[in-house]
Amino acid sequence: MIRGSRFRLKGWQQAAVAVGSAVGALLDPRRADLIAALGETTGKPAFDRVLERMKKSPEGREILLERPRVISTNVGHAWDLPDNTFGAAYARFMGSRNFSPDDRPPVRFMETEELAYVAMRAREVHDFWHTLFDLPTNLIGETALKVIEFEQMLLPMCLMSVLGGTARFSDKQRSLFYQHYFPWALKAGARSTDLMCVYYEKHFHEDLEDVRRKWGIIPAPPPPIPNATIVVPL
Repeated sequence: MIRGSRFRLKGWQQAAVAVGSAVGALLDPRRADLIAALGETTGKPAFDRVLERMKKSPEGREILLERPRVISTNVGHAWDLPDNTFGAAYARFMGSRNFSPDDRPPVRFMETEELAYVAMRAREVHDFWHTLFDLPTNLIGETALKVIEFEQMLLPMCLMSVLGGTARFSDKQRSLFYQHYFPWALKAGARSTDLMCVYYEKHFHEDLEDVRRKWGIIPAPPPPIPNATIVVPL
């Protein structure tokens, strides 16, 4: 189910992998494997809480029972859906960036199959969230999405990614992020439904704006015009 080998680590080994992954990810944020390892080695309590929430949700239980994977053979039909649908919006997001849903690194450091699946699911729905919140994949967009992911899952890796991301900002980017995107992301993460309990693939055929309303999604506001007043959507 989860491609690749998994490793059971002792406490000191887990700490060593976490520290090494954190340092490596700060030096090279493009290393998705290091970011994934950091999320797994520091995120077990958070993934435990997500798992319990999913078990209490009808749609979450369905996800845990069927264990869908966001891979090309399962989501390829999104490219054939009408333009107004959530699935088509996801296909446009992926296609315009030449992304593949098969590129996510495997889970390696979760102790049980169930937790490994939850960690994999959190990783694989990331691009669904990009689509729903209408966030770009640049440094500001990824950092803003990490704020939402932290609010939704309380993963320490997300908080560390926000701190690491903002440390790499230019002064202009940092000002834009904290004045414009950060307040929006806090509100958007708090207003949304429990996004780990959504079976996204079964909503591909629905209108994008309809699913946004249903799940309480507030899309990212456009960048502000210089010297204009910043307004965060209510």
